[in-house]
Amino acid sequence: MSANERRTVVVLVLTALTMVGEIVAGSVFGSMALLADGWHMGSHAAALGITLFAYAYARRHADDPRYSFGTGKVNALGGFASAVLLALVAVGMLWESGERLVTPVDIDANDALIVAVLGLFVNGVSVYLLRDDDRHHHHSDHDHGHAHHHHGHDANLRGAYLHVLADAMTSVLAIGALLVAKYWRVTSVDPLVGIVGALVIMKWSVGLVRTTSRALLDADVPPAMLERVREALSRVPDTMVVDLHVWRLGPRHHAAIVSVVSDNAPEVYKKALSGEAALSHVTVEVNPRGP
Repeated sequence: MSANERRTVVVLVLTALTMVGEIVAGSVFGSMALLADGWHMGSHAAALGITLFAYAYARRHADDPRYSFGTGKVNALGGFASAVLLALVAVGMLWESGERLVTPVDIDANDALIVAVLGLFVNGVSVYLLRDDDRHHHHSDHDHGHAHHHHGHDANLRGAYLHVLADAMTSVLAIGALLVAKYWRVTSVDPLVGIVGALVIMKWSVGLVRTTSRALLDADVPPAMLERVREALSRVPDTMVVDLHVWRLGPRHHAAIVSVVSDNAPEVYKKALSGEAALSHVTVEVNPRGP
C-alpha cells in the first residue's frame, strides 16, 4: 500500500465516523442541519471510496498482461470519477440553496454551529493529510509506471483532496452565515453563501475534469518535453525524424514511439533519450536510407 493510499484510508475513516455521528445525532435531536451535513459527508466518503478502489485496482493488476503499459491511468480514471461526483454535489448545493432562497427555512443556529465547527475540524485534519507536498515521493527510474503514485501528479489523490477541501470551505462559509443568522437575524445569507460555495466547487470540478480527461485521451504531454525529445533525436548525426508519439502512462511515467530514417542502430536513439527521466518505455523504428 502506497503512502497516498494509507493517508486516504485515514481520511475515509475520519469522514465515515463523522458522517455516522452526525446522522445519529441529527435523528436523536431532530436537527435537520446535522442530518444534512451527515449525508453531505456521505457523498465525500463515496468519493474517497472511489479513490481507494482505484489505488487497489491499479496495484492488484500491476502485472496483468491485458494492460499493455501498466495501470498508471487508473489514477486519472479515479480522479475523473471524483470530479463528476464533485460536480453533482455542487448541483445539489445550488438546488437546495435556491429552494431556501425562495422558501426560507428556520435555522437552529446553535446546533448547526456545533455541526459546522466539528465538520471544519475533521476536514482540516483531512486537508492536512492529503495536502500537496513531496514528503512521500520515492520515485526511481525502474518503476515503469504500473502502480506507482507520485503525490504531485496523482489525479486520483487530487480528486480526494478537492472533496475534503470543498467540505472544509463549505464549513467555513456555513460558520460565517450561521453567525450572521444568529446575531443579526439575516437568514438569507445562508443560501447565498451556499450558492457561492457551490460555484467554487463547480469550478474545481471542471478543472479536475479537464486535467484528467486530457490524461485519459493522451493529450497531456508537456510541449517542452516533446520538444526536448525531438531535439535529442535530431542531434544524432544522420537522422531524419519521420514520426514521434509521446504519451503519459501514469504519474511521472511516459512512453515514446519513434520512427527515424537513418543507418544508425535503434540503441543509439534509446541512449540519446536516456537523459529524459520520465520516459519509462521507448520503442524505436529505424528505416534505412535508400540507395
